[in-house]
Amino acid sequence: MRDAAIVGVGCTGFKPITPEVSYKELMFEAATRAYEDAGVNPRKDIDAFVTCAEDYWEGYSIFDEFVPDQLGAALRHLFTVTADGLIGLGTGYMLICTGEFDTVVVEAHSKASELLTYPNIVAHAFDPVFNRPLGGHPYYFAGLEMARFMHDTRTTREQCAQVVVKNKKNALLNSCAAHAANVTVEDVINSEPMFDPLNRLDISPHADGCIVMVLASYRAAKKLTDNPIWIRGIGWNSDTSWPETRDWGRAIYTEKAAEMAYKLAGIHSPRREIAFAEVDDEFSYKELQHLEALKLCGKGEAGKLTEEGVTGRKSDLPVNVSGGLLGMGYALESSGLQRALEVVRQLRGEAGKRQIPNAKTGLAQIWRGVPTATGAVAILSTEMK
Repeated sequence: MRDAAIVGVGCTGFKPITPEVSYKELMFEAATRAYEDAGVNPRKDIDAFVTCAEDYWEGYSIFDEFVPDQLGAALRHLFTVTADGLIGLGTGYMLICTGEFDTVVVEAHSKASELLTYPNIVAHAFDPVFNRPLGGHPYYFAGLEMARFMHDTRTTREQCAQVVVKNKKNALLNSCAAHAANVTVEDVINSEPMFDPLNRLDISPHADGCIVMVLASYRAAKKLTDNPIWIRGIGWNSDTSWPETRDWGRAIYTEKAAEMAYKLAGIHSPRREIAFAEVDDEFSYKELQHLEALKLCGKGEAGKLTEEGVTGRKSDLPVNVSGGLLGMGYALESSGLQRALEVVRQLRGEAGKRQIPNAKTGLAQIWRGVPTATGAVAILSTEMK
């Protein structure tokens, strides 16, 4: 295996709607910022490009045809990953590990505001024989899972609501957050019922934006920057695609992905060795479920720790200091790179008022959403293995 680092990042957004720009303009702006940050010319210095897109989200077939121009990737090696951006980051990492590429660009974006039939697109991912004919908004899956998780772990409704309060408040310090707010536990519990026991404020609203990252091998990274952020470990996993055979109380996909990432990174005690975490919170209970799957706490402890303030911005285990998806907005396939972007900024000391002092190792984790059981975990650090 070769060492690989993130040497440049660029972001545009995130906003609830962006009618003034196209997805190409979002990508071009984010890419320009990433190249300036890394000090590279995409036409001369980049060996390969990775774009994360799903044709159903984009409304185009073979979407990578529409990618090269705004990334500076015309007539270059271009790989499309139909998965979340954090899995795209893993793809870029593996390309560098082959020894064939020294620099790789990873891009993921969201134009969720243009999806007029979002529930129908999500429903298309359900089994066409056994699940899809049940109808209804697909988020009822999340409501069922939340109920099971709360039952198995004795997590309370108030503890889930506290996740929303914490993350939306954290987002007030993040200029890239689309849905920051000061809310109370009572506000969350009394918000509009949606998919029992989920209420409206338990659900991450959508957002538009784009993130581009420049990855480099050890040799290239040392030439490009004095402050590389090393990819110490990364893993992803898919649990069964059959909802009827899942353990609905656990995020097994995250457990398995974390095992791979920890092994590669040489992490033996996550709670002691991980300074902070950016985890998927598309629904409020998901942050708690993922914290337990990541072994950052024991089974049934995540809700209690959140209620006690342990996962707060200035506490022992800061979680979603960026605001998470609840504060930044659910950004489709770029949601994982949102998590990784915050980790990079924290490790660089560029997070401003939300900066975590002396952080050397951070974790980014993502789930691909209803009805999937797919997730990814990345360990990023200022230090090499």
